[in-house]
Amino acid sequence: MSWTLNWSDWLTLATFFGSLSLLSVGAGALTTSTQMYQFLVVQKGWLTASAFSTSIAIAQASPGPNVLFVSLFGLNVGMAQGDWVSGVVALLTATIGFLLPSSIFTVYGTRWVRKYQHLDWVRAFKIGVAPVSGGLLAAAGWMLLKPAADGHLDWHLWVLALGTMLLTWKTRFHLLLLFAIGAAIGALMSMSL
Repeated sequence: MSWTLNWSDWLTLATFFGSLSLLSVGAGALTTSTQMYQFLVVQKGWLTASAFSTSIAIAQASPGPNVLFVSLFGLNVGMAQGDWVSGVVALLTATIGFLLPSSIFTVYGTRWVRKYQHLDWVRAFKIGVAPVSGGLLAAAGWMLLKPAADGHLDWHLWVLALGTMLLTWKTRFHLLLLFAIGAAIGALMSMSL
């Protein structure tokens, strides 16, 4: 890529991930991936669609926190600058920008909610946030299943996703077993292409 980050871009990267951090409280980092895609790939052009999807896949397959893909986004943005120092700085900018606001909010928000949990509007808020979290997660899934840039819709991916959803919903299969089955099917599909 032929662009370079200036100080304004670094600040934009940090504040963008900071704002998404607050949106992901209680819902998980992956629920904000649609907004990340729009910003990093569509609006700024700092990542390709392939690098975006690959970062999510690597993070989901790796042990450790689910938020690892945010660090990979930062690393990929920084490495596009041509040196590893920019990669590390962008990795830290994205990771700290995403973790710090939600961590502070969680610590103080949890204390506040425990103190005022008896109030009706606090209980109503907690009940009302659940569908929002579900909607954000559904949007993230939709974004990951949408057609490739060439408009080709991979129906195999849709069948695998719907089958996994039904098995998760209707059975007691362990999620790691479903993950392993999905990986095996994906490997077989890639060998047949």
